[in-house]
Amino acid sequence: MSGLRIVSFLPAATEMVCALGLADQIVGISNECDHPPEVRSRPIVVRPALQLDGLSQREIDEGVTARLRDGMSLYEVDETLLRKLAPDLIITQNLCQVCAPSGNETARALKSLPKEPRVLYLTPRSLDGIFDNVLEVGKATGCHDTAAGFVAAMRARLAEVAKVAQQAERTPRVFCMEWLDPVYCSGHWVPEMVGLAGGTDSLGRMGTDSVRIPWDDVRQWAPEVLLLMPCGYRLDKVLELAPQISSNPGWADLPAVKNGRVHAVDANSYFARPGPRVVEGTALLAHLIHPELFPWNGPTDAFATISS
Repeated sequence: MSGLRIVSFLPAATEMVCALGLADQIVGISNECDHPPEVRSRPIVVRPALQLDGLSQREIDEGVTARLRDGMSLYEVDETLLRKLAPDLIITQNLCQVCAPSGNETARALKSLPKEPRVLYLTPRSLDGIFDNVLEVGKATGCHDTAAGFVAAMRARLAEVAKVAQQAERTPRVFCMEWLDPVYCSGHWVPEMVGLAGGTDSLGRMGTDSVRIPWDDVRQWAPEVLLLMPCGYRLDKVLELAPQISSNPGWADLPAVKNGRVHAVDANSYFARPGPRVVEGTALLAHLIHPELFPWNGPTDAFATISS
């Protein structure tokens, strides 16, 4: 299958399409599709309905909660541009109303098109779900064999990480903080990534949504490795937010703080997006949890250690 006109509402889908060698077939993207760099010049079809600039994390959380409670969308689809682009395939998701346009927004946008394209919904809740999505994208674009080979390579790399991690003398307690104010635990595929990397995050919710949790739960868990990975944030923004965490009661008593093992990470690239780079994210976790076993040879802006 060649010459498809693909519009991606989802950054992870954009990365999948490009990983399969089809970047030239992407004709429209969301405002958050920024990887690989070659896609950044494509027309933006989807933007957030809630203006986030200048808002604190608590204000963002409150604004998002209010819009969802009132039945309002978090995204706006440029239907005029979408008609002009005339896509053959739209890739979106139906997993999280906060992450990208979901079924409702997509259905409304489709009504404005003279010719209805195929719509592929990606709804992963685990690493296997992500790999299945790559295969689905491969099938929808006529690149199933390429996708199968790509998935096999990703699985092999994860298996190698897990094999080395099993050599560790112990399994440290880890906490992945997916939002800082209020505090959210991690969900979906992230606890699974922690397990493969040789740690355990009992506060995480494997295969389901991240949720707000009391700070006392974190104190009682007493993580030995604490990872700040607010959803959608790159490292520089996480570092700006990090100081606020130290005001939580009992912060200085956490083992991770005492031992200098609090790390900010590029959540946007390696953890929040259910795309190909979760493999690199797992390797990054392995380095942060077991640095004695796993060197880090990736980008220098993938993480930074927070001084107490």
